[in-house]
Amino acid sequence: MDDSEQKSAGPIEPASDLSEVATHSAVSNLLDVAAQLAGLAEDLKALSLRPIEPRPTLAEPDAESMRSLR
Repeated sequence: MDDSEQKSAGPIEPASDLSEVATHSAVSNLLDVAAQLAGLAEDLKALSLRPIEPRPTLAEPDAESMRSLR
């Protein structure tokens, strides 16, 4: 590669700079995951406050369908 090709290719980053970029990217990704987990925890907390209501199945008719049979 001659001087003109090297200038057009842009600066060559040392390995330490690339390592720093990779570290910054990893930290950013971890912060994103942490934010998503915090949101999930809030959703689960809200869901835990709601009572679980059984849903009728075909084997267990609900009250409304029992009234229609009478």
